[in-house]
Amino acid sequence: MFFLSTRGTRLCGRVVDSTFAQLRERLGWRARGHHAAPRIRDLRHTFICHRLIAWYREGIDVDKAILALSTYVGHTQVTDTYWYVTGVPELMGIAAQRFERLAQGGNQ
Repeated sequence: MFFLSTRGTRLCGRVVDSTFAQLRERLGWRARGHHAAPRIRDLRHTFICHRLIAWYREGIDVDKAILALSTYVGHTQVTDTYWYVTGVPELMGIAAQRFERLAQGGNQ
């Protein structure tokens, strides 16, 4: 993962990490997982999960929209983006409901 400046040049990873640590401290973010503190890459996970949940709620065809989302977050394979679905109970609940409807002979 890399970040660009407003001039389009690559930012130094140490500067990005340091700035993110300061923001994390000011915002009072605390770790919820296996890491000592939220990582900058965790923002991508949160973004993807929130986008998928919103699309399901809005009735968007996620199977069609996921490729654009995958490209947007920099994944080269859509399966890398689908991995994020497994880590969130709300998304797993949506998947279970869709499977139940499908198993009963209805539409997803």
